[in-house]
Amino acid sequence: MEFLNSAVSAINNVLWSYVLIIVLVGCGIWFTLSTKFVQLRMLPEMVRLLISGVGTKTPGISSFQAFCVSTASRVGVGNIAGVAIAIVTGGPGAVFWMWVIAFIGCATGFMESTLAQIYKLPRPMGLFHGGPAYYIKNALHQPGVARLFAVLLAVTFGFIYVSVQANTIALSLEKAFSVPSIATAVVLAVLSGAVIFGGARRIAHFTEYLVPIMAGLYILAALIIIIAHISQVPAMFALILHDAFTPQAAVGGGLGSAILTGVKRGLFSNEAGEGSVPNAAATADVSHPVQQGLVQAFGVYVDTWIVCSATAFIVLLTGQYAIGGELTGVALAQESLASFFGAGAPAVMAIMIFLFAFSSIVGNYYYGEINVPFFGKNSELWLKLFRIGVVLMVIFGSLAELNLVWNLADLFMGFLCLTNLYAVLRLSGYARMALKDYMAQKAKGVQEPVFTPDVIGTTDGIHAWGVDKKN
Repeated sequence: MEFLNSAVSAINNVLWSYVLIIVLVGCGIWFTLSTKFVQLRMLPEMVRLLISGVGTKTPGISSFQAFCVSTASRVGVGNIAGVAIAIVTGGPGAVFWMWVIAFIGCATGFMESTLAQIYKLPRPMGLFHGGPAYYIKNALHQPGVARLFAVLLAVTFGFIYVSVQANTIALSLEKAFSVPSIATAVVLAVLSGAVIFGGARRIAHFTEYLVPIMAGLYILAALIIIIAHISQVPAMFALILHDAFTPQAAVGGGLGSAILTGVKRGLFSNEAGEGSVPNAAATADVSHPVQQGLVQAFGVYVDTWIVCSATAFIVLLTGQYAIGGELTGVALAQESLASFFGAGAPAVMAIMIFLFAFSSIVGNYYYGEINVPFFGKNSELWLKLFRIGVVLMVIFGSLAELNLVWNLADLFMGFLCLTNLYAVLRLSGYARMALKDYMAQKAKGVQEPVFTPDVIGTTDGIHAWGVDKKN
């Protein structure tokens, strides 16, 4: 295991230091400029669409349910353990770079989710599916690249990320209740199997109720701590901004480490550009692709600017962290809450982490399931094997070392980003044309714009918008 961890770390150093930072930031800036800052000027419409989608009933999966599925995957241990790790490794300044990657990532998220809607495929009973593998195959006509992405995504989310979530659950339960990791592994495997073998509808309904509850409770805890330390809040923001450009001496690697840590942990949390969220976005039953693109773009803000910031404020205001210290990850988050709420806080935090991480396991599995048809002709067999593999990785993650599972997550996350952003860059013009059409209809007073493929000048690869109904 030690050799594997060292090898993965060496690859990550090259991949993240010289390739991905340039690609991610460059694409995010281009998408921001080419859409004329869609993440700012369309913010009111994002909020309107999200609110109006609550409780909407459709034959398939509603816009709000699709948002909850994606948020279930986004809002997980990256928002708690990942942020704590970022502060200990890169210092308070890493939080600023998490905010930056979220801002430009919002434009990236809009582009990829809008494309997923344009190129989604119809399924029986009013359902849809799609994502990067589908727009790579149907729009770019590169089945080999599509299959590569599908395998990468299924392995990354169905196996690697699932193990990260399980690992955090096991650590939190062991710290709070002294529950042996093997016991957590068994119980978690049973619960995960019960949900993922139930299919898309069960997953959508499960996340629709769980996600708002768990996020609301966590944010409430953060607000209480912020109010209690209100006099320290200005100094906290000053520290974040100062250390973003002049890190403390304890930060190994200085400014570069602060930036890299913030970007990696921010991306792991909000997933903008990875090509994961489009798989959920494609399932939504909406009248125009841009509607789901905007809703999913807003999800980047919810994840990083709200939930991740909640963890950062909890850790920084309670002062339990030490840069380069041994107390990190979920243990640091639990200790920070305990210092304010008392000895019972780690137990409550463990339950909250269980809800966060378990919902992510479910959401991560769903992304893999959508891409299983690319594995081979016998998709039913591949799906059964994939589900079994997910359950086994839940067990592995519960028992594995912390550093290995996080390093593997960074490695596969990097490969996913490169493959997806290649496709998004090539197809981005169609997303911009769809946005232009949406805004033109809104300017004419149309409350719910309707999409027709002719507005983007081609019907090639489009199967769910009145062109044909082939799968």
